[in-house]
Amino acid sequence: MNRHIGSNIDELLEEDGLREEVVAAAMKRVIAWQLAEAMKARHISKTEMARRMHTSRMVVNRLLDVQDTSVTLATLARASVAVGIPMRIELDAQPG
Repeated sequence: MNRHIGSNIDELLEEDGLREEVVAAAMKRVIAWQLAEAMKARHISKTEMARRMHTSRMVVNRLLDVQDTSVTLATLARASVAVGIPMRIELDAQPG
């Protein structure tokens, strides 16, 4: 009998020790997409974004890379200021 029948995806990921990694990757994908869309809407190139963030273009590339989940809060804050979108981070006290 399959022990996963009746389980949900969160339980399976938790059991396999992958939940945090999957959640981080999903959050990074959304953040990278939002920043890329904001840059596109405001006609901000990667070079201009780097200038506005006072950093290198390599940092901007990592920021927009959906596979790279090692972005810092400081980098996210500088990126949000650079595109003119307030950053809001919150924890869900009542996870569903």
